[in-house]
Amino acid sequence: MIESEHGMFDMIKNYRDAFVLDDFNQLYVDYFNKYMYIVGDYVAGKLRLKGFNEQNFNTIPDYIVESCAPNCAYYILKNNEPKEEKGSE
Repeated sequence: MIESEHGMFDMIKNYRDAFVLDDFNQLYVDYFNKYMYIVGDYVAGKLRLKGFNEQNFNTIPDYIVESCAPNCAYYILKNNEPKEEKGSE
């Protein structure tokens, strides 16, 4: 269980000890609240975050292979309190 400034998350995977709480807190924005899963990966020393929902959770391995540097450090978090995006009224 990870407690961050942005809520509680379960660590699904932490490949090569990628997770750094300070980096996550600095980069995370409210936009990611709607996602059930957050993938964080490091490219050239910079953290990138990408959100996934339950429907596309199974595409995370493809994202890691196709969009991340080979053998890069990455992690997968499960958001314990995803918030649905408010629709336009």
